[in-house]
Amino acid sequence: MKQIIMIILAALLLPTMAPAAQVGKITALKGSVQFRVKNNIPYSTVKKGEAVNQGNWIKTGANGWVELTLEDKSRFTLANNTEFEVTKFLLTKSRREGAFNLTRGKLRASVVKLAGRQSGMTVRSGTAVAGIKGTEFLMMSEGPANVFFGNEGTVAVSADGKGGEQPLTVGTMTQNTRGLAPVETQKIESGTPIAEAKNIFDKITAAVPPAEWTDSGRISDIIARWNINHGHYLADAGKYNDALHVFQIALDLTKIAEIRADAHMERGAVYARFLNNPELALAEYLLVIEEYPKLPQAETALFSAAQTLVELGFADQARIRFEQYLDEYPAGKHRDNIETLMRNLGR
Repeated sequence: MKQIIMIILAALLLPTMAPAAQVGKITALKGSVQFRVKNNIPYSTVKKGEAVNQGNWIKTGANGWVELTLEDKSRFTLANNTEFEVTKFLLTKSRREGAFNLTRGKLRASVVKLAGRQSGMTVRSGTAVAGIKGTEFLMMSEGPANVFFGNEGTVAVSADGKGGEQPLTVGTMTQNTRGLAPVETQKIESGTPIAEAKNIFDKITAAVPPAEWTDSGRISDIIARWNINHGHYLADAGKYNDALHVFQIALDLTKIAEIRADAHMERGAVYARFLNNPELALAEYLLVIEEYPKLPQAETALFSAAQTLVELGFADQARIRFEQYLDEYPAGKHRDNIETLMRNLGR
C-alpha cells in the first residue's frame, strides 16, 4: 500500500506535459497534400484549417500545393513534390525565432516585418541556409543543389549560416551545391532563360495554384542549361572555381543527358586550359565517353581524353584512344589532328 501511495505522489509531483503550442495552420491546399506530427512516422492526409505545430512535416505530391500561415501572418507556399518541416517557431512580445527545413522541392517564403521585435528566421536545406527577417523569396532544393530568387527585401544566403553569405535582393538570384558557398548573386535580365524559370516559379507558388504542373518540372532543367552559358562567362572572367561550381550545379539539377554531357565537357576544359590539372580534366572526359557514348559530345571527349593522355606521358593509352576514335568516327572532325598526333607518338 505504501508503495502505491509513493507512486501516486511521484506522478502528481511530475511536471505535466503541456500540449504543443500551435504555430500556424493550413490556410489553403489543393491536390495531394500530406502531414505528419514528427519525423520518421507515416504521413496522413491533411485538411484546410488544420493546426501546425513545431516538429510537424508537410509534403506535397505531384499535383499538390499548400499554404501554411504562421501566427505572425507569415506564409510559406509549397509547390508540388515538396517536403517541409516546421523545426521551430517562437513568437513573443519582444522577439520572433523560426527555423524551417526544406528537404526537397520549391517554396515561396513571405515573412512579415515585425517592428520592435528581435527577429531571426532561417530556412535550411541539406546544403544551404537562408537567413530572413521581413522579406519574400523563392527557394528550390534539388538533391544537393539549391536555387534562390529574391522578390522583396534582403535574404542572407550561405552554405552553413556561418559565413560566405550572398545578399539576395529584389530581382536577383543565387545558387549553390554540395555545401559550397553560394555563387555571386546575379541580376535577372528580362527575356533570359533564368527570367523564364523565375516566372514559372512565381506562378506555381502564387496565391492560387496552377491548373497543371508540367512547367514546374522544367525549372531545374532551364536553370541547368542556363548555367552552361553562365559558367562560360565566369571562366572567361577568370573565375575558374566559380565556373566549376556552376557546372556542378547544372549536373546536380538535371537528368537531361545532353546538358550533363556539356557540363562535364566544360568542367574538363576549365581543368585543362586554366587550372593546369590534366588528371581531373581526363576524369571529366572519360565520364562523357562512358556515360554518353551515343551523344555528339562523346566524339570530342574521346579526342580530348587522348590528347590529355599524351600530355600526361601515357603514350600507349593515348594511342589506344586515338585508334578508338578513328574506328568510331572514320570521318570525324578531329581525324586530321589525330593522324598528326599519332605520327608524332611514333617518333
